[in-house]
Amino acid sequence: MGKANRYSPEVRERAVRMVLDHEREYGSQWATIRSIAEKIGCAPETLRSWVRQVERDQGTRPGLTTEERQRLKEQEREIRELRRANEILRKASAYFAQAELDRRPK
Repeated sequence: MGKANRYSPEVRERAVRMVLDHEREYGSQWATIRSIAEKIGCAPETLRSWVRQVERDQGTRPGLTTEERQRLKEQEREIRELRRANEILRKASAYFAQAELDRRPK
């Protein structure tokens, strides 16, 4: 299972918005991220990943958007389930084929 989110979506959105709004006031985006992360009490790397994902969602950075990542995750789960079902059907088919061969002719 996934880990529990420590920060509410509102806190994430506000922190990312602060980074994007105050970026010009600092020497770099990383300096902005470090400063704001300290103020909201999260790790700078955590805030950096939030900012990167928002940039991908807005189309300003290449990569998968949140929706695309979710769809990919669902498709991977579906593929796992289908492979599991195929394996069960393959084993059942072999079992019944063997049972048919073992049956005595009349």
